[in-house]
Amino acid sequence: MTSKPIADLDDTIAQRFYHGTRADVKPGGLIVPGYSSNYGKRKQASWVYLTGTLDAAIWGAELAAGDGRERIYIVEPTGPIEDDPNLTDQKFRGNPTQSYRTREPLRVTGEVTDWQGHSPERLKEMKDHLERLKAQGIEAID
Repeated sequence: MTSKPIADLDDTIAQRFYHGTRADVKPGGLIVPGYSSNYGKRKQASWVYLTGTLDAAIWGAELAAGDGRERIYIVEPTGPIEDDPNLTDQKFRGNPTQSYRTREPLRVTGEVTDWQGHSPERLKEMKDHLERLKAQGIEAID
């Protein structure tokens, strides 16, 4: 799949973006591609992901692999971003989750510390759904 960047850097500065994770990154630090993906076979990710909604970032933090504390960072892209094909196109037309990806680093500008996670029941539903997809051989798009 070939996709084109949805926005130039200047167009995205005014919007707030989030990144949910378990990684410990300080303000000013960078979130970069090249680490193991949180999903599927955990292969090396060539993209980093960001979202314009707090709810999607909460899912990212809750579903992230690892033992660290769930964190939601406020981030700004350092280069062009494009729609995340894992959550857009046929699945969610118009990108209602405002989910994006980039090959460039994300700069951490802050952390959201006061957020409410999903209920244990809802989280279990999502994890079960992801397990069913994995059993069917359906992987996230890199």
